[in-house]
Amino acid sequence: MAIIGNSIDESRVNGRVDKMEADLRHFEEVGLRAAEILPHGIDAIRNGRVDEKTAKRAADICGGFDLQYSVHVPNPVNIMHGKNPQMHKKVLRASLEFAEAIGAGIFVYHPGRYLDEEEFSLGLAAVPEDRRGQLLQDEADHLRDLADEFKGIKICMENASPYLGSSPFCYAEQIPPLRDQVLRVSRSNVKITLDIGHLYMASKLYRFDPVEAVKYIAPLIAHTHAHDNFGRLKYHFQKQDSHLIPFGMGDAHMPVGWGEIPLQNVLGIYASSYKGMYIMELKSRYYDDIGESKDNLSAILSGLEAC
Repeated sequence: MAIIGNSIDESRVNGRVDKMEADLRHFEEVGLRAAEILPHGIDAIRNGRVDEKTAKRAADICGGFDLQYSVHVPNPVNIMHGKNPQMHKKVLRASLEFAEAIGAGIFVYHPGRYLDEEEFSLGLAAVPEDRRGQLLQDEADHLRDLADEFKGIKICMENASPYLGSSPFCYAEQIPPLRDQVLRVSRSNVKITLDIGHLYMASKLYRFDPVEAVKYIAPLIAHTHAHDNFGRLKYHFQKQDSHLIPFGMGDAHMPVGWGEIPLQNVLGIYASSYKGMYIMELKSRYYDDIGESKDNLSAILSGLEAC
């Protein structure tokens, strides 16, 4: 049976560990078997260090549920950061320490960006090719060291979602460079998180076949994010989903089955041999629809098993 879970939305819990516990209880009630925990959602990391009290409380709560766990690094982490890379490295390490503390075997890492997040709208023209190569090597070296230290955790590098007018923001918007970087790290516990929503958005911008792209990385996929959208990109400064969804725009993180992603075709490439979790990374506005999304995803996976 597929291990389907949901992420704990950071805006929903808003620093409250008791709300995380309530969400985990709800997950079990609707039949989920896994959860993705965001340490920044419960303020478990402060100024680059794990808050031991919060981590201990989170570990005790997680241990009280019959769920499998993954941990997601804070989104702004960028160990290619030009101004303060050491702080970003500290937050990354603290996030891994938190994952270890709660017994999570999967750690989701957003790959580095050549430009700092505050500057990405300027594009990459100012970053010479040789500098990009050095940043990629630096990231690979750092991840290799962390993988050797945290041997019990799979560090899963996630493909990125692009924006209009500023791409590529991250090399991992496209699948071949992400694969190349995972192979550059060359560690058995460094794999890929396939975010199917991000894949679909990127396929529209860069005009590639998402199914063929998944074939290229299938053996490296160790974790999956499943959610839905319509494949229409937004500009980075457009924030409010309520204004974008009527136009089918943005990385909406809607329940499975609400958008237009060919999930059955994508999952059909690797689901038969896949042993990892399927985390439905839904936004908080869809909290009451988690059960429906789970049922839709289960139906897709069951149909693939029957083929």
